[in-house]
Amino acid sequence: MTKILATSLVALSLLVSANAAEKIVVGATPVPHAEILEVIKPILAKDGYDLEIKEFNDYSIPNIATDDGDLDANFFQHLPYLEEFNKNKGTKLTHTVGVHLEPMGVYSKKIKSINEIKNGDIVAIPNDPTNESRALDVLATAGLIKLNDNPLKTPLDITQNPKNLKFKEMESAQTPRTLDDVTIAVINTNYALNASLNPIKDALALESKESPYVNYVVVKVGNEQSKKIQALNKAITTPEVKAFIEKKYEGAILPAF
Repeated sequence: MTKILATSLVALSLLVSANAAEKIVVGATPVPHAEILEVIKPILAKDGYDLEIKEFNDYSIPNIATDDGDLDANFFQHLPYLEEFNKNKGTKLTHTVGVHLEPMGVYSKKIKSINEIKNGDIVAIPNDPTNESRALDVLATAGLIKLNDNPLKTPLDITQNPKNLKFKEMESAQTPRTLDDVTIAVINTNYALNASLNPIKDALALESKESPYVNYVVVKVGNEQSKKIQALNKAITTPEVKAFIEKKYEGAILPAF
């Protein structure tokens, strides 16, 4: 009897293990990436996966954690940032599916129009190479500066600055927090939304919808075809996710699939 009971317990244990949901751990910035990931939790659960979302207010740590294997994937960045990060940090990360586009915007607490900018005003911009270059392109499109043709631009690549604007470089996450101290700040949409800024209503200027800066799911090289990542990619590009993005963000964030 004891032997039969023991055998039954072993069989039950194996059955429970077989039916246990496999965990997928994804690092993301809170808005909108973690919000989008929340939508796919029930979708993945139906396929036998338990999605764990780890939130970061930083662009570097989730890439390092993905490269180290602490995360299965991350979701917060565009391709130019990823390529520059791999180049500078020696990481071996690759992009999989594109999910959405976040047009970068110009924001202010001191003026209501780009035309109100005065000589010598201070402008906050991100300090990482790709987002700094992107921010300068936004300012150029708004007619505030002119730039040379270098692919990655810094303030040294400004060829014309008729307003003699002064540039304050900082981490992307800090740009919304400096609005009390600068005339304008060029802010990534995820950080703008996190600071309760509405890109459609509050931005003085917005990046073109034809921007190449689509946000991707990113994994370590070699993991692209794993069953977990294939399931994640399938879930995050479903009609449910597209509808959520369109309804929740009302044009401030655009589906890329």
